[in-house]
Amino acid sequence: MGRVKPEGRADDSIVVVPHTHWDREWYLPFQRFRIRLVSMLDAVVEQMEGDPRWCFTLDGQMAAVDDYLEVRPENRGRVAALVREGRLAVGPWQILHDEFLCSGETIVRNLRLGLSRAEEFGAAMAVGYLPDQFGHCAQTPQILLQAGIAHACVWRGVPARVRNHAFAWEAPDGSVVRAVYLPEGGYVNAAWMFGRDVVQDEPVPRGGAGPPLYRKAAEFVRRMRPWRPEGGALLAMYGADHTAPAGDLADRIAEAGLPMRMDTLAGYFAAEPTSVDGLTRVRGELRSHARANLLPGVISARVHLKQALSRAERLVERQAEPLAALWHTGPARRFLDLAWRRIIEAACHDSVTGCGSDETAEQVAARTAEAEQLGRAVCDLVTAECAAAVPVDGYVVFNPSPWPRTGLVTLDVPAAAPGDRAGSGGPALRTADGRRVPAQILEKAPTVLDDAVHPARDLPLVLERISGNTLFGQEIRDWTVSAADRTLTFQVTRRAETRFDLAALKERLRDADGAWRVRILADPRCTVAALVETPPLGLTSVAPAARGEMAPPFDTPVQAETGAATVTPPGLGTAPGSRPGPAGAGVALDNGLLRVEARADGTLTLRTASGEVIEGLGRVVDGGDLGDTYNHAPPPRRDRLVDTPASVRVDPVWPGPLVGAFDVVRTYGWPVAGDVRRGTRAEAEKDVVVTTRAELRAGEPYLRLWVTFDNPCDDHRVRLHLPLPRAARSSFAEGQFAVVERGLTAEGGFGERPVPTFPASGFVAAGGLAVLLEHVTEYELVGEGRELALTLLRSVGHLSRHRNPYRDQPAGPQLATPRAQCRGERTVGLAIMLYRAPDGEGPGHEVQAAAETYRHDLLAAPGYGPRSAPLPPPVAGPEIGGRGVVMTSLREVGDGLEVRLVAQRATGTTAFLRGGFGEAARVDLRGRLTAPLEVGPGGTVTLPLRPWEIATVLLRR
Repeated sequence: MGRVKPEGRADDSIVVVPHTHWDREWYLPFQRFRIRLVSMLDAVVEQMEGDPRWCFTLDGQMAAVDDYLEVRPENRGRVAALVREGRLAVGPWQILHDEFLCSGETIVRNLRLGLSRAEEFGAAMAVGYLPDQFGHCAQTPQILLQAGIAHACVWRGVPARVRNHAFAWEAPDGSVVRAVYLPEGGYVNAAWMFGRDVVQDEPVPRGGAGPPLYRKAAEFVRRMRPWRPEGGALLAMYGADHTAPAGDLADRIAEAGLPMRMDTLAGYFAAEPTSVDGLTRVRGELRSHARANLLPGVISARVHLKQALSRAERLVERQAEPLAALWHTGPARRFLDLAWRRIIEAACHDSVTGCGSDETAEQVAARTAEAEQLGRAVCDLVTAECAAAVPVDGYVVFNPSPWPRTGLVTLDVPAAAPGDRAGSGGPALRTADGRRVPAQILEKAPTVLDDAVHPARDLPLVLERISGNTLFGQEIRDWTVSAADRTLTFQVTRRAETRFDLAALKERLRDADGAWRVRILADPRCTVAALVETPPLGLTSVAPAARGEMAPPFDTPVQAETGAATVTPPGLGTAPGSRPGPAGAGVALDNGLLRVEARADGTLTLRTASGEVIEGLGRVVDGGDLGDTYNHAPPPRRDRLVDTPASVRVDPVWPGPLVGAFDVVRTYGWPVAGDVRRGTRAEAEKDVVVTTRAELRAGEPYLRLWVTFDNPCDDHRVRLHLPLPRAARSSFAEGQFAVVERGLTAEGGFGERPVPTFPASGFVAAGGLAVLLEHVTEYELVGEGRELALTLLRSVGHLSRHRNPYRDQPAGPQLATPRAQCRGERTVGLAIMLYRAPDGEGPGHEVQAAAETYRHDLLAAPGYGPRSAPLPPPVAGPEIGGRGVVMTSLREVGDGLEVRLVAQRATGTTAFLRGGFGEAARVDLRGRLTAPLEVGPGGTVTLPLRPWEIATVLLRR
């Protein structure tokens, strides 16, 4: 057979990039994959040291290096030498993150950490390599450019209108990077080219490789040249998941007699232009199914992982870091660094996505729990330092928002009087200047902790319950012995002023005989909701007023109604004296801004003070899911949707005046499982109780909802449906430093069903209704844009199914994942508000401000100073704002503060930072100085921002 000459121009070449795509964890947990990683990199390092022709690209993430060197620390110098020589490309990311399931701040910290770690070894690859993420968020080009990276390299999500190997990828603010698309197989587009041929090799012509390589090279050029018809090097990605290149690769390339060379991905891009002139321009996110599977079902797989990561991110980003930066006198940086490492590690595209094995999901959950624990530990450390000056039974309160806020905090305080009822106005609290704080009792604590009779001989054993001054978790305030009726009584309190004398008590009981009654009585306490004014990013404190003094009346209280009468139940919904309302009883709440009413079918009616009405909110729809962790797929023959409850009742919970709530309790019959063989759902059902708590708080323009149920079923999807005030042609979802507009459909073209389910982080809005979210949530506009459906739960039993009705290729091994069925109790919290905006325009500043207050609660910590100590006055941190300006981070950097802002609006704005600053400068996302900023009167910095611009500012006082 004659030689097959590859097509193309004589000056063209094929650049072969040996690499591996390394999932830290996936169908196997982290440690089982790491043992393979160590073996693979042992061989690669040895091969590269023995043959200077070799190059290797390590998947764009530094985690592989760190994971390897944790086992092989002695090889650090060998790895660094290869990096310095430019033959081993590492970074720029720490891990390959899922861009839609983590916060924008997590993406920045991931990139900063990866770049920093890579530069410690010699150099970071200056390419935004994103080989396998399940779509790409809108602001990625701006993030890359602000870190000094002008190139991106992507595969999934590229729309069909891109017909060249490169395109201009534009962020919402106008930042543009040159993105190289990996067509015809993505990061494995040349894996087949160097595989061993199954036919008998022919003699190798002089100066060249055998025909099999020629045939394959010709086929590669035939496939790839149409993507670069103007000529130029073709990128051949030789590698795959968890694999190493063939050991004789360098020899085969050298013997090929072809315009072919080996290089790193960094080397390939170093020879590529940075200009985007003439290239197809793509603005915003990449979520097309046109040329590769997008695998959108990962948004809703194992929802509890998304909840856990979001909790950890919000705690570390918006509470622990600002607290430590502004109000801590000692170092906390190392704890925060550890928290960020755990968050970043959990954000991998095969980790938080939930599309791994059950073991992997457990490890991700443990990692996010550890990040949350570290964040809480830092909050505890700082608030304890601040609370040292606050008297016992008082509280220090931190405001994580950069503007003044008045919000509710939940406090445990002494009861004002024995007759105080849960649900009534609470005991008075006061501020440092003596003003009384509105409060409402939510719950009364028991005062009798123990009351039992013991023989006298057992009294020494009873006294062993005392540890120092503590009994039953409280300190002993007093004790009495009544020999006449053989009664020992302990009075315990949160903190005692006197020291307990155990020896004196034992002496009093020395001659005790008969049967003794031992009582442990706690001082009366209650849990209250208190409405507290707080300065921006600052601290205030409150403490109980004089005993017996009650909270002041509230001008605009929350009122609860049952039937035609306004009621004040004496306790919680199940407390003595309260009655569950029957179905259709007309239970309602009103805070002057909103009125919510329970309907007979268990849905809600929401009315605004201006007269808008939405009915049917909160319909719960259960449908079948015979898909997998990657793709939802309803039963192909017949799906049975369950949305009508068998029974409904309404239970009052709190009547106001600061917080009002009721529970809507609905019982449904859900099919127990799916029937894959028949393509339907099972006929058998299980009763499932779904409780929806509706809550209004004083002054809040949104309705809080919590949906709770104990899932006993498999193979199904549960969604919450919310009718819109008007039909919507598009939705607006807050995500990573941007609010993205999306239509009613998704672009298809590959072998995957293009479903219009999308992720939202802070909120999703459409048709005049906004849903404020606690975590990344999957949503869809349904009913021709008349309803918003939010996924509460998706239960599936396999990592990937070989035959998924919504995807024609396996996405991974068909591995059973019984815990991905997510059995057990599940709770999802969200809030609903109405907004006004012209058709086609997104929500304005009022929704962003509401999302800020909803997602970031005030933080209260108990004081432990002397009871007689005066309350410290409020102290303010920096005030930061501007129309559409959102603060995403504030942390200590050296002797200054680093603040990150984003202009989340379609028109330009001006941010201000006020806090007595003496110096200010703009820095890039890596913290490098870009321009000094003028500091105006009063230490105020003003900063003009483009629409959707991310700005990082370094401040010094």
